[in-house]
Amino acid sequence: MTDVEKNLQDINYRIKMAAEKVHRDFDNVTLVAVTKEFDVPLIREAIKLKIENIGETKVQETEKKQKELGDLSSKVKWHMIGYIQSNKAKDVAKIFDFVHSIDRMKVAEKISKSCVKLKKEMPIFVEVNSSGITHGVKPEKTVDFVNELRKLNGIQVRGLMTIAPYVTNPEEIRIYFRKLRELAEVCNLKNLSMGMSNDFEVAIQEGATIVRIGTAIFGPRE
Repeated sequence: MTDVEKNLQDINYRIKMAAEKVHRDFDNVTLVAVTKEFDVPLIREAIKLKIENIGETKVQETEKKQKELGDLSSKVKWHMIGYIQSNKAKDVAKIFDFVHSIDRMKVAEKISKSCVKLKKEMPIFVEVNSSGITHGVKPEKTVDFVNELRKLNGIQVRGLMTIAPYVTNPEEIRIYFRKLRELAEVCNLKNLSMGMSNDFEVAIQEGATIVRIGTAIFGPRE
């Protein structure tokens, strides 16, 4: 058994335990394996181990990996989880299946326009700056922003996303996940993309439907 296989088993068990602790169904939590800066052989192994969702942060890196993976690339859904430069929005619309990091109308409009041309409907998440130290829409402006996005064609607002500060004790950031869940309820959105390698269990307890995990699966990045 490889390290990646062992790590995946451990992560899936921990997701299951975190969900059961708050009487949630394990199947209602989607694992996105974050492969930024990891080589294609590791991604190929993850796909063979039944990983169905891959998270990346850069367009050029993703395009290169998809090309190297060949037909295997189509076996998974690709999630854009990084900051989007407006000049890359067209490419994002073309190569990704989900976008988690919408925080500016200019970018949303470009993705919308490109998706209409591609005859596809892109599921998107609004990135909320719940902690005040990352990219994202301010919490108090999120409802209005979501309502504006709902007017655009080619995209569908599926939920909210946030990145919590890195801390050694995840309990210290529970408040940010709870804040996102409460905001999603106001927006009438059911999906929450929150929780990473060091804090995903707390995020699940607070309602995460998608967790984005990289180093806990593939090991530390160089």
